[in-house]
Amino acid sequence: MTSSVSVWLVVFLAVAGAMLPFISQRLLGVLALSKPKTLGIRLLELVACYFLVGGIALLLEKNAGQIAPQGWEFYAITGTMFITLAFPGFVYRYLLKHPR
Repeated sequence: MTSSVSVWLVVFLAVAGAMLPFISQRLLGVLALSKPKTLGIRLLELVACYFLVGGIALLLEKNAGQIAPQGWEFYAITGTMFITLAFPGFVYRYLLKHPR
Protein backbone atom coordinates (compact mmCIF):
# COMPACT_ATOMS: atom_id res chain seq x y z
CA MET A 1 0.00 0.00 0.00
CA THR A 2 1.46 3.36 -0.96
CA SER A 3 1.82 6.14 1.56
CA SER A 4 -0.79 8.35 -0.12
CA VAL A 5 -3.36 5.55 0.01
CA SER A 6 -2.61 5.05 3.73
CA VAL A 7 -3.05 8.77 4.40
CA TRP A 8 -6.41 8.88 2.63
CA LEU A 9 -7.50 5.72 4.40
CA VAL A 10 -6.71 7.29 7.79
CA VAL A 11 -8.55 10.49 6.82
CA PHE A 12 -11.61 8.49 5.73
CA LEU A 13 -11.53 6.40 8.92
CA ALA A 14 -11.18 9.55 11.04
CA VAL A 15 -14.23 11.18 9.43
CA ALA A 16 -16.30 8.01 9.71
CA GLY A 17 -15.12 7.27 13.25
CA ALA A 18 -15.78 10.80 14.45
CA MET A 19 -19.35 10.89 13.17
CA LEU A 20 -20.26 7.29 14.03
CA PRO A 21 -21.30 7.94 17.67
CA PHE A 22 -23.78 10.60 16.59
CA ILE A 23 -25.18 8.90 13.49
CA SER A 24 -25.72 5.38 14.85
CA GLN A 25 -27.90 4.30 17.78
CA ARG A 26 -25.73 1.20 18.21
CA LEU A 27 -22.66 1.10 20.44
CA LEU A 28 -19.61 1.44 18.16
CA GLY A 29 -21.98 0.79 15.27
CA VAL A 30 -22.26 -2.90 16.22
CA LEU A 31 -23.93 -3.59 19.58
CA ALA A 32 -27.64 -2.83 19.94
CA LEU A 33 -28.62 -1.15 23.22
CA SER A 34 -31.89 -1.53 25.09
CA LYS A 35 -32.08 2.22 25.87
CA PRO A 36 -31.23 5.18 23.60
CA LYS A 37 -27.67 6.45 23.90
CA THR A 38 -27.12 9.53 26.04
CA LEU A 39 -24.67 12.32 25.27
CA GLY A 40 -22.23 10.91 27.83
CA ILE A 41 -22.19 7.51 26.16
CA ARG A 42 -21.71 9.17 22.78
CA LEU A 43 -18.73 11.15 24.09
CA LEU A 44 -17.14 8.02 25.58
CA GLU A 45 -17.71 6.29 22.26
CA LEU A 46 -16.06 9.25 20.51
CA VAL A 47 -12.95 8.81 22.68
CA ALA A 48 -12.92 5.07 21.95
CA CYS A 49 -13.18 5.76 18.21
CA TYR A 50 -10.31 8.27 18.50
CA PHE A 51 -8.05 5.60 20.00
CA LEU A 52 -9.24 2.98 17.49
CA VAL A 53 -8.48 5.20 14.49
CA GLY A 54 -5.17 6.21 16.10
CA GLY A 55 -4.22 2.56 16.52
CA ILE A 56 -4.99 1.81 12.89
CA ALA A 57 -2.93 4.85 11.84
CA LEU A 58 -0.06 3.64 14.03
CA LEU A 59 -0.17 0.20 12.39
CA LEU A 60 -0.14 1.74 8.91
CA GLU A 61 2.79 3.96 9.88
CA LYS A 62 4.65 0.95 11.29
CA ASN A 63 4.14 -0.95 8.04
CA ALA A 64 5.43 2.04 6.04
CA GLY A 65 8.64 2.31 8.07
CA GLN A 66 9.86 3.76 11.32
CA ILE A 67 7.29 5.28 13.69
CA ALA A 68 7.95 8.95 14.38
CA PRO A 69 8.03 9.87 18.09
CA GLN A 70 5.17 12.18 19.13
CA GLY A 71 4.80 14.55 22.06
CA TRP A 72 1.70 15.75 23.86
CA GLU A 73 1.21 18.47 21.25
CA PHE A 74 0.50 15.87 18.57
CA TYR A 75 -2.25 14.25 20.64
CA ALA A 76 -3.77 17.61 21.59
CA ILE A 77 -3.98 18.65 17.93
CA THR A 78 -5.30 15.31 16.65
CA GLY A 79 -7.88 15.23 19.47
CA THR A 80 -9.20 18.66 18.56
CA MET A 81 -9.24 17.73 14.88
CA PHE A 82 -11.22 14.58 15.71
CA ILE A 83 -13.75 16.64 17.68
CA THR A 84 -14.01 19.05 14.74
CA LEU A 85 -14.69 16.13 12.40
CA ALA A 86 -17.48 15.00 14.75
CA PHE A 87 -19.30 18.33 14.51
CA PRO A 88 -21.50 17.45 11.47
CA GLY A 89 -22.74 14.32 13.26
CA PHE A 90 -23.44 16.34 16.41
CA VAL A 91 -25.42 18.87 14.39
CA TYR A 92 -27.39 16.07 12.74
CA ARG A 93 -28.22 14.42 16.09
CA TYR A 94 -28.89 17.40 18.37
CA LEU A 95 -29.48 20.57 16.34
CA LEU A 96 -31.57 19.50 13.32
CA LYS A 97 -35.27 18.87 13.70
CA HIS A 98 -36.23 15.34 12.75
CA PRO A 99 -39.77 14.32 11.77
CA ARG A 100 -41.35 12.15 14.45
